[in-house]
Amino acid sequence: MYVPPHFAETDETVMRALIAAHPMGLLISSSATGLLANPVPFLVSVRDGGTLLRAHLARANEQWRQIRDGAEVLVVFQGLDTYVTPSWYAAKAEHGKVVPTWNYAMVQARGPARVHEGSDWLRPKVGELTDTHEAGRPAPWKVDDAPDAFIAAQLRGIVGIEIIVRQLTGKWKVSQNRQEADRRGVHAGLSRDGEDGMAELVALYGGFGND
Repeated sequence: MYVPPHFAETDETVMRALIAAHPMGLLISSSATGLLANPVPFLVSVRDGGTLLRAHLARANEQWRQIRDGAEVLVVFQGLDTYVTPSWYAAKAEHGKVVPTWNYAMVQARGPARVHEGSDWLRPKVGELTDTHEAGRPAPWKVDDAPDAFIAAQLRGIVGIEIIVRQLTGKWKVSQNRQEADRRGVHAGLSRDGEDGMAELVALYGGFGND
């Protein structure tokens, strides 16, 4: 991924937070038969000081067979993104030399994949994934709510994926390359349009916080 220095995010805690907030990652692998890409919801955690990603694929999905021997994979996580109109820039009124762009936050994770086929690994990970996304609901659904035989059959239809991340790359393109007046104009425009999340990022990375 092309990352100019002013857009680089190097704090792994920040990058893991983006993954946790936007867990649907695009799992990309390569083999003799070509490239494969599948959207997969991931769990992110820390192990031995590094980042660990866990997920599962349908057994019918050929991708797990291509990566079962520890192949290197890439997972792309897309955070907030939004169009930025040059009409928000103070520079438009000054000289008119402005063009539209797109703001976004993204994380790419690379590392070797490991496949788990046993229910002893799959059952707790599926439970953890479910609990993570059911949390906060009035009546959270749990894996144990379904009959054991049914869950056992479902587990036979999936395989687990574990990725020990060797490289995390973060890109937060949130108007840092613009002069302060332009950044403030983008922040105001995004706020008016209801894009509060991106507006907060522009303020945070633009150096003016919530002033």
